[in-house]
Amino acid sequence: MRLTAFTATNLTNILIDLTILFMQNVNIPLLKKISETPGISGFEYQIRELVKEEIKDFCDEMYTDAMGNLVVLKRGLDASKNILVAAHLDEIGFIVSYIDDKGFIKFQPVGGFDPKTLSSQRVILHGKKDITGVMGSKPIHIMSAEEKNVAPKLSDYFIDTGLPKEELIKYIEIGTPVSRQRELIEMGDCVCSKSLDNRVSVYILIETLKKLSSIPYNFYAVFTVQEEVGLRGAQVAAHNINPDFALGLDVTIAYDVPGAKPEEVCTKLGEGTAIKLMDSSAIADIRMVKYLKSIAQQNQIVWQPEILAAGGTDTGPLQRNGKSGAIAGAISIPARHIHQVVEICHKKDIMGSILLLKASIENLNQFNYNWTN
Repeated sequence: MRLTAFTATNLTNILIDLTILFMQNVNIPLLKKISETPGISGFEYQIRELVKEEIKDFCDEMYTDAMGNLVVLKRGLDASKNILVAAHLDEIGFIVSYIDDKGFIKFQPVGGFDPKTLSSQRVILHGKKDITGVMGSKPIHIMSAEEKNVAPKLSDYFIDTGLPKEELIKYIEIGTPVSRQRELIEMGDCVCSKSLDNRVSVYILIETLKKLSSIPYNFYAVFTVQEEVGLRGAQVAAHNINPDFALGLDVTIAYDVPGAKPEEVCTKLGEGTAIKLMDSSAIADIRMVKYLKSIAQQNQIVWQPEILAAGGTDTGPLQRNGKSGAIAGAISIPARHIHQVVEICHKKDIMGSILLLKASIENLNQFNYNWTN
């Protein structure tokens, strides 16, 4: 009988599998519905209604603030402290800015785009009725040699619906929001879709709400708006709720792909949920980082550290915009190909994130306020 060497990788895989064993699998139909429901920044009404319907039986209070954030409260045993966990509802997209005489549409981006990802893509214009369109640009056959060697710009693209202007303007106007069209699919142990940034976190927060039992303090689950255009909804939510503890819930870069230098990787798909140390919006409170690590260790949850060199999350405003500031950190979900229509997350990382979030909320009365140990 030949014995296989027991390595750190073996242990990681065993612990992740044990985590999943004691939890149900990812609810793919629900995640699919959440991912595919439109809701670009400033137009989150459809996804907000979906979330409201999904969690209405798992909370003590629910309301939408003036900004559009969906605020959900589960009362704790001690109302003297507030916990706030935020997952943003919005996705990147476009807004109609011009319709020419032939019905071709020019647009402005809503959120950050790499222009080359627009080629060959379908979109949906959400007007008086939904209209399908495609991203058009100059065919390579008639490009000059110089044009072929220049990276595309957003202004090179237009939306073609196949409709003449007189028909199109019955349904579409300047200011109509436009979302990207792509269905969620399963690929091995992963899921792939548009808008897993940040709909996978919306799913995780919903599932956590359903699983929570005894909560030490008042727990606010906030589904924020307009994160992709400046972390705006979280600023309002933190100011109004004034949390003592706060956690951002968002995807992070999994750059574990060919050509990646070791120092560029950030996180790896399938190697556990991530505990944020820093991003461009916040330095996670070292006490919260230690707390999340201890909870992961106590519950045998596999995790990996995350430093996101460029890109911010709701963690920043959650930490700073309360009247007293908050002890803040974040749980991050590794994702490949962020801000494309083929974002990929690993099911084990999703389930591990739910387990870590649930255990962290339920045990916050054990939090150590000491800075040094």
